[in-house]
Amino acid sequence: MRRTTGVGAVAAAVGSPPPMRTGLAGFFAKFGVLKGAQRELWLTFGIKLLVIAAYSVTNKTLVLWLSSDLGYNDQSAGVLIGWVWAPAMTVCTLLAGSITDALGLRRTFFVGVCVCLVARAVMVFSTIKWLALAGGLAPLVIGEALGTPVLIAATRRYSTTRQRSIAFSLIYTIMNVGFLVAARIYDYVRQHLGEHGHISLFGEQISTYRTLFLVSLLFELSILIPIYFLRTGAEATDEGVHFEPERLQYPGTQFGKRVLLTVRDSALETGRLFKRLLGQSGFYQLLAFLLLIGFLKVIVMQMDYVFPKFGIRELGDGAPIGQLLSINYLLTILFVPTIGALTQRFAAYRMVIIGGVICAGSVFIMALPTSWFQGSADGMIGQWIGHSYLGVQGTIHPYYVMIALYIALFSVGEAFYSPRVYEYAAAIAPKGQEASYGALSYVPFLLGKLLIGGAGWLLAIFCPAVGPRHSGTMWLIFALAASVAPIGLLLFRRYIRVPEAGREEFA
Repeated sequence: MRRTTGVGAVAAAVGSPPPMRTGLAGFFAKFGVLKGAQRELWLTFGIKLLVIAAYSVTNKTLVLWLSSDLGYNDQSAGVLIGWVWAPAMTVCTLLAGSITDALGLRRTFFVGVCVCLVARAVMVFSTIKWLALAGGLAPLVIGEALGTPVLIAATRRYSTTRQRSIAFSLIYTIMNVGFLVAARIYDYVRQHLGEHGHISLFGEQISTYRTLFLVSLLFELSILIPIYFLRTGAEATDEGVHFEPERLQYPGTQFGKRVLLTVRDSALETGRLFKRLLGQSGFYQLLAFLLLIGFLKVIVMQMDYVFPKFGIRELGDGAPIGQLLSINYLLTILFVPTIGALTQRFAAYRMVIIGGVICAGSVFIMALPTSWFQGSADGMIGQWIGHSYLGVQGTIHPYYVMIALYIALFSVGEAFYSPRVYEYAAAIAPKGQEASYGALSYVPFLLGKLLIGGAGWLLAIFCPAVGPRHSGTMWLIFALAASVAPIGLLLFRRYIRVPEAGREEFA
C-alpha cells in the first residue's frame, strides 16, 4: 500500500477529498498515478518502443527490398505484401492471444522475439529469394503477431485500476514515438548509403535496405534486456504487487501440444462467436460500417507500401520519406486527445463521417497539378518546409508542399474518425458482447491491406521507375477510393446506423 503524505494525508484523515487541480497543472497531475508503478509496467513501455521501432523500420523497407534486392516488380511486390504478408499478420495476431494463454506472458514475449531475431537475420544476410521469403518474411509474420496481444495484456496486468487509463494512453503515445524514431533512422541510412549502396559486414556486402533490416535486428535484440528483468507471475493490484504462477491452458501437457490445443480452442470459439453474431441484425450493420471504413484504411496502408516508392521516384534518391511521414506521427500525438476531448459529446457515427470527409479530401491535394503549388514551393512556405524542416538542399519541389499539406490535413481527419470507430463498435454492441463487437474493429485493416495489394499496378502504370509518370492520376484513384467511406456512410446511414448507448443524437 502507498502512504499518503502532506495535504493529501490530512484530507484523507478528515474524510474530505484532496484539492482539485485545474488547467495545465491538473493535466500533468493525472500522470502522478504512475508514481510507484511496478517496474514491469515501465519495462513494458520500453518493450513497446523497441517493438514498434523494429517493426516500423522493416515495414517501410519491405517493398523497396522486394524490388531492389529480390527482383520483384511493382505488381508482384504489391501482391506479396498486400495479399499475403499483411493479411497473414492480421490473422496470426487474432490467434496470438490463445498462444499467450498457452505459454504465459513472459515466455510469449521471449518466443516472439526469438522468432523475429531468426527471421530478421535471414533477411539481412540472405539474397536467395526462396530462403529470404520462407526463412525470413514468413516467420516474421508469426514473431510480429505474437507481440501485439502480449503488450496489451502486459499493460493491463502490470497496471492498477487507477493507473490503467493513463498507462494505455502512454502506450499509444510511445507507439508514435517509436514511429518517429524509425522514420529518422529510415531516412538517415538511405541518405548516407544511397538507395543502392552497401556496407561490408563479416565479408558480406549488405545493401542499403538489408542494412535497415540490420537496424531492426539490433532493436529486436535489445528487447531481450527488458524481458529478462520481467518478474514471472508479477501482477499489479489495487492492494499491491502479487506474485502467483501464471495460469496456463492445459497445464501438464507437452509444450507443442498445449499450443495446438489452445489454438484449436480459439478457432472453435471464434466460429461460435460468428455463429452467434450472424443471428443479430446489428452485426450486419456494423459489418457494413466497418467495410466502408476499410476504404479509408487504404490510405493508411499506402503510407508504408506505396509512398516510399512514389517519393523516391518523384523526389529522387534519399528523399526524406520518413521525415514527411513524421508529420502524421507528431500531429496524431497532438490531435487525438485534443479532438477527442472537444468532440466527446457528439455521436461517434457523425464524427467518423466528418473525419472521413477530411481524410478523403486531403488525398485530392496530391491529385492536383504540381504547377499550382510552384509559387508556394518558391516562397516562404516551401522554404520552411523544404529547408528548415526537411533539410532539403537547393530548389524545393512542389510535391514537398503538397505532401506536407496532405499529411497534415489527413492527420486531422484521422484524429476525428480513427478512435471513434472502436467507440462506435463498443457503443452499439448488445450488453455482454462488447468484446466480440470490438474484435470486429480489425476488419477495416484487413480490407485495407487486401485493397492495397493492387497498388503495385498503379505504381507500374502511373509512377514507374523508368519512363513518363502521371502520379496525379494514381493519387486521384486513391482519393476516389477513400471517398467511398464518407459517401457510403452518408448515403446508407438510415440502413446501417444503430443508436449508440448513452447518445441521444440519432438522425
